[in-house]
Amino acid sequence: MKNVLVIGATGQIGSELTMKLRNLYSGNIVAGYIPGAEPKGELKESGPSAIVDITNEQLIAETVSKYNIDTIYNLAALLSAVAEIKPQLAWKIGMDGLFNVLEVAREKKCAVFTPSSIGVFGENSPKDKTPQDTIRNPHTMYGVTKVSGELLSDYYYVRFGVDTRSVRFPGLISYVTPPGGGTTDYAVDIYYSAVRGETFECPIAAGTFMDMMYMPDGLRAAIEIMEADPTKFVHRNSFNVTAMSFDPEIIAASIRQYIPDFKMEYKVDPLRQKIADSWPNSLDDTCAREEWGWKPEYDLDSMTRDMLAKLREKGI
Repeated sequence: MKNVLVIGATGQIGSELTMKLRNLYSGNIVAGYIPGAEPKGELKESGPSAIVDITNEQLIAETVSKYNIDTIYNLAALLSAVAEIKPQLAWKIGMDGLFNVLEVAREKKCAVFTPSSIGVFGENSPKDKTPQDTIRNPHTMYGVTKVSGELLSDYYYVRFGVDTRSVRFPGLISYVTPPGGGTTDYAVDIYYSAVRGETFECPIAAGTFMDMMYMPDGLRAAIEIMEADPTKFVHRNSFNVTAMSFDPEIIAASIRQYIPDFKMEYKVDPLRQKIADSWPNSLDDTCAREEWGWKPEYDLDSMTRDMLAKLREKGI
């Protein structure tokens, strides 16, 4: 029996994570949402849902009490490119909201997962095989909130004993939920264009490498770290995790193995390119592998085959 609140359950990760948790656990797996982003379809029908505005601590506490929540997945955040357009809102959700979650967790004895990101690293971080412990000096509001979130989560563990854990997600690629304004989202859009027979306009320049992961692996990482034996932890907030690293030319070549006439041209978005240039080319996830047994199941080719098949099944 496990009672879980997923805050941001209708978002890019939250909708899939909520469904996976419901398939894994008996108990209350509550889809927390804000008005205007209500659960629909299977997400609505398969379990409880509640209005949970991360900026309202009382609302979070009431939901936690009502459903006897023991674990909170805090997925509320603006994605990287959107956060640069709305930096004040990004801070309000990413930091003030996290503070509310941690306070409720402290009072109600909950464990908390808050995803971090490759965005915590900046131009002074090592670009290749970026280590677990290194300089984190991002120059984006998204990255600033993620670094601050890691530090605040560690503080609540050290100071109050709140069981906080997280991973630094790379770009997550999914056939279920449409992209939501992330710098790595081109790696989702490209598959949609390929299946539709369209020429893909790539907003990221050739030669720009970024870490990526197929969503099924991302969901496993979020669940496995919360199930892991904490006595083996050296770190908590936050673990590097990765599955693959590629640039636009490499993912296009992967698609052409199955759609030989796929075409791509470049229309670089300066905002997203600037963000991408500040991020690592690749991560070293040795600590996650050693401390809780992390291991991805998908590489680029197996992800491409599955993405194309699933999108065709959806009639994209």
